[in-house]
Amino acid sequence: MSHSPLDHTTDLDTYFDELGRWLELEGEAERERLVHRRRIRSQSHVEKTGETLIGLQMHDHRTGLAGRLLLDFSKPGDHPLPMNRLKVGSPVVVTDTDNPADKGIAGVVSRRKHNTIQVATEVWPEGKRYRLDLSPDETTRRRQLSAMAKARLATGRTAKLRDALLGKREARFNDIQVSPACLTTLNPPQLDAVAFGLAAKDVAVIHGPPGTGKTTTLAELIYQSVQNGARVLACAPSNTAVDNLLEKLVALMPNVIRVGHPARVFEALRGHTLDELVDNDPSTDVVRDMRREVQDLIRTAEKGFRSHDGHRRRRELFAEAGRLRGQIRSLEKSVIQSVIDSADVVCTTTTIDDELLGSRSFDLVVIDEACQCTLPSIWQAVLRAEKLILAGDHCQLPPTVLSDQAAAAGMRDSLMQRLIIREGESIYRRLTVQYRMHESIMRFSSDTFYEGSLIADASIKHHRLCDLPDVIETPLTELPLEFIDTAGAEFEEQIEADGESKLNPKEANLVIQLIGELIEAGVSPAEMGIIAPYAAQVRLLRGRLNVIGLEIDTVDGFQGREKEVIIVTMVRSNENREIGFLADTRRTNVALTRARRKLIVIGDSATLASHKFYTKMLEHFESQNAYRSVWEFDEI
Repeated sequence: MSHSPLDHTTDLDTYFDELGRWLELEGEAERERLVHRRRIRSQSHVEKTGETLIGLQMHDHRTGLAGRLLLDFSKPGDHPLPMNRLKVGSPVVVTDTDNPADKGIAGVVSRRKHNTIQVATEVWPEGKRYRLDLSPDETTRRRQLSAMAKARLATGRTAKLRDALLGKREARFNDIQVSPACLTTLNPPQLDAVAFGLAAKDVAVIHGPPGTGKTTTLAELIYQSVQNGARVLACAPSNTAVDNLLEKLVALMPNVIRVGHPARVFEALRGHTLDELVDNDPSTDVVRDMRREVQDLIRTAEKGFRSHDGHRRRRELFAEAGRLRGQIRSLEKSVIQSVIDSADVVCTTTTIDDELLGSRSFDLVVIDEACQCTLPSIWQAVLRAEKLILAGDHCQLPPTVLSDQAAAAGMRDSLMQRLIIREGESIYRRLTVQYRMHESIMRFSSDTFYEGSLIADASIKHHRLCDLPDVIETPLTELPLEFIDTAGAEFEEQIEADGESKLNPKEANLVIQLIGELIEAGVSPAEMGIIAPYAAQVRLLRGRLNVIGLEIDTVDGFQGREKEVIIVTMVRSNENREIGFLADTRRTNVALTRARRKLIVIGDSATLASHKFYTKMLEHFESQNAYRSVWEFDEI
């Protein structure tokens, strides 16, 4: 854990002043990145940052909930969008590509596919070709600062919870009872975690290592709380994590509502989104008519006018559309509040829309993937809580922090991680039975990060790739674990042209060869994933492997995911034995624990062994007879 001045002896003013300083540093780092991207002239170079898309055209638009505009952008010819970090919920600026002076309009990514990206805005953008930039998230920062100011001055129940979180008073528990009859079939550690969470009066932590059914356990805990009469706010830092929890919850109870921008709404879940519930309310018929009128006004304005006062007429039409959207928002507001009041569980990201939820408080607030939340980001949720449950795994991905100074001061250390380190076993329960990985794949992670406590369930303990239907038995499909050592074979890393990210073309060649062999053995591409720690390697492989169903992504892209086969290309190979951010071994833990039946790691042992973690990893592969040299391959 990074050095941080924040501990249980820190007074409240010092604590919240420090969090405010971190937010200021993070804001500066984001603004500097935006300025840097705006200065880049080359299209290929600016898009390599993953934070910008340029040369887009608007191919569709409609009016959504609360009168917001939903604008669909794509590349000309409907080509796939380049790899980017513009995720659902990301704040963006939409500007006119052809007008460098355009200051743009603010928006939020509301949906994305491989070839389109949808942005929700309040204002119609100027121009015919557009640019999207990930923007400094000032709205979120303002909300966090406001929540921290309220937490600092809180009294009553909120003050007691705050002080328990900061170690200024002891967290309290009722006597732990045997778990009630569960709707879900849970194992003993999961049942214990549910009972522990129910017994908490202030805060409790559920530690869920990879594949241990953390979200399933959390959903059951929420269900039991609702059965006891509680209203619940279920949060997570990312839209995908919220939707994963939503999927589990709707299988257990009916009155669950998803607010915000759902990242991937399955058919079975759409009826639980706020947009859909409001849209199906009988009182919104008049709103539909008004939305159609807004669409007509915008279409008319888009056509343009040949008369000398055409620009004035166009502005008037857009202004009228804006006025109508205001009326739509007012009418929908009462419907929205009624729908939210009817819910037992409200699901949203930790960036809570305070206007939407108003002054509502909840008997229980749950934060899933809490280890990816910075300290400033949790206070919006805490302020609404009678009781708080944090769930996640501090041995996997930490919060994303752009400012090196803020990170060094402790911003990457989540509240959940701090609670576990400060309070020990009195504050948490760990899930230990995992249902994903073959025992050989699990063992290194278990021994290194979880004190050897993980147990592979009998159903998956010895499952192999060749046990799948239509997969033939070969050395590649029979063995669960493999490290392919490239030492001495001149598999040197390179810096991406016009970029800063690293790639390793020869490792990429080997990955392509292995994918070919796996497909030939009968493995479906949809059951395979390739993970690279560097975006440049991901781009290289995506450009060379056009295989339908095959997923290629960074570690972040695979967090919370799993595949039957995972190939990890480590990329780093250099004479100085530098491993860069591979030194953050929590990221590697994520990569090594995504595979169910087959894990292949490709790397240079001479470079990797400069770090003791990777020395132990190599020893584990050798102990499992899973070490191979690249020289054993016919073609390298």
